Amino acid sequence: MGSKIEAEHYDLLTLGSGEAAKFIAWTIAATHGKRCAVIERQWYGGSCPNVACLPSKNVIHSAKVHQLSSHGEDFGIPQAHESGRSAGKTNMRAVVQRKKDMVAGLTAMQEGGFKQSGVGFIWGDGKFVDHKTIEVTNADGQKRVVKGDTIIICTGSRAIISDVPGLKEAKPLTHVELLELEELPSHLIVLGGGYVGLEFAQAMRSFGSAVTVIDKHERVLVHEDEDVAAQLQEVLLKEGVVFSTSTSVTEVSGTSGESVTVRGTASGEAFEVKGSHLLCATGRVPNTDNIGLEATGIKLTEKGHVAVDEWCRTSEDGVFAVGDCSGSPYFTHIGYDDFRIVNDSLSGMSTSEPRRSTRQVPFTLFTDPEVAHVGLREHEAQTKGIKYRLAKIPMSAFLRSRTLGETDGFAKALASAEDDTILGFTAIGPGVGELLPVVQLAMKKKLPYSEIVDMIFTHPTLSEGLMFVFGAVPPRS
Repeated sequence: MGSKIEAEHYDLLTLGSGEAAKFIAWTIAATHGKRCAVIERQWYGGSCPNVACLPSKNVIHSAKVHQLSSHGEDFGIPQAHESGRSAGKTNMRAVVQRKKDMVAGLTAMQEGGFKQSGVGFIWGDGKFVDHKTIEVTNADGQKRVVKGDTIIICTGSRAIISDVPGLKEAKPLTHVELLELEELPSHLIVLGGGYVGLEFAQAMRSFGSAVTVIDKHERVLVHEDEDVAAQLQEVLLKEGVVFSTSTSVTEVSGTSGESVTVRGTASGEAFEVKGSHLLCATGRVPNTDNIGLEATGIKLTEKGHVAVDEWCRTSEDGVFAVGDCSGSPYFTHIGYDDFRIVNDSLSGMSTSEPRRSTRQVPFTLFTDPEVAHVGLREHEAQTKGIKYRLAKIPMSAFLRSRTLGETDGFAKALASAEDDTILGFTAIGPGVGELLPVVQLAMKKKLPYSEIVDMIFTHPTLSEGLMFVFGAVPPRS
């Protein structure tokens, strides 16, 4: 087994305490009275409440407040300074402290969940040393060995730092380090024009940094419809974010936090930009290395995720994998759904019906304006040859946006050409993430879009606009 330490036995063990794992452990312990424990090397509850989803949205909201304050005169508020975007004006220590205060409250909630459920918490690095057997090494180098009748792997993912010459030596920031910055970058260079890159690019620009976004693709948000990406990029351009697309980075020199230079080619021409800080936001990789899977029968996919079936079961009996490390879409709400899938399986409710591959995957990009989506995108329907009817209206038709003075954007819906079911929905506008549940429910229950058109919505709420966008769906030919 690789260790002479006597193993402690548990009914259920989780490697990692992320969204899916903690809820599985809490539920199995509290509902079934099983002896459960969670192995965690760094954070109560994983990355989401500590260094990812919630902290980033906290900082993004601070940026939104800063942005609004810079337009105070529009709201009748006297301006205390000439420009809300002058570098050095933002008190980043206060921004970070507000985030830390929130995280402290979330940590207390996580601790309470473990105490209330009776789930044990084992701090340290966990590594498989045999089938269903994990050796845990704590910060002092002390080791203990634990075995579980059921094992849940929930080790998450981490930001990719590529092998571009000089990049790793430049000590670039990931989202984790950026959220801890207590001084404002004078010029932030962002590698990656995806979800993470654009959220932070806009936030730091709102705080007062000069920001340059570099992306290898022809446009940002390459997976979204072109009109969605163009609309958001237009907003960010007006705010002063600089974009360099179709750019291949070939060399990085200097040190992030001091002075850093990025060189490469942009549309075939030589490219160079100098900044004070560098953020890597080019994707994520699953944390499946260095956890001892070679000592088990657990298989990986070509991309390094733990291979699982529709019920999150691995190739080894009694071992499940959930969340990012299992190849589920990298969202906390999908991790929570993984919990429900595994919980049903452990409770004897599994069936032959697919669970992972058929579920809805809604998402919201928390830029300002937000981007929200569920279902089929327009370009996906075209690629797959799926016939649809399109309705698209400007965000100004959502009358709530006019009261806010935030009318940039639009909403569009795809309805089936064969029946009246909803194929997909996308919106870009203020708070549009809150529009998704109504559409999701209609899609889940396969209701005709006319059911939304016939609803009575409170006026003037943002949801009221759903009545108009679905009311604009062309009739079937």
